[in-house]
Amino acid sequence: MMGLVLAPAMVASLATCLATVPLFAVNPFTEPVGVVHYLFVGAVLFTAGIACMTLKRNALGILMGIELVLNGANINFVAFASPYLRAEGAPTLGLDGQVVALFVILLAAAEAAVALAITLNFYNNHATVDVDRADDLKG
Repeated sequence: MMGLVLAPAMVASLATCLATVPLFAVNPFTEPVGVVHYLFVGAVLFTAGIACMTLKRNALGILMGIELVLNGANINFVAFASPYLRAEGAPTLGLDGQVVALFVILLAAAEAAVALAITLNFYNNHATVDVDRADDLKG
């Protein structure tokens, strides 16, 4: 019964504390998008891809995780090629990150084609795409 009496007092004191302390010094929705925002999105994609690769038992789910990891890395490559991170007078074309990202996209397309062909061949032989059933080469 005593907890019910103290709860409104605690809520009122918490409300006054929150009213006096601003949660954000600046509004994140009015600030321009910077390099940190791109790095954050790339890190989220990379982490989601790692989680997808480790948690999925299906070969197609693992392939989707690999693609998420590669896309997260691509976003970071493009973010690190930002002109805000270059030194003054640095001899560069300014397309370093974009060229690396394009190369990674080409490799991802080739990897997806080969991996899907292997997955279809495995499905034809075993009638499943569960990676735990892939024990044909065990000696």
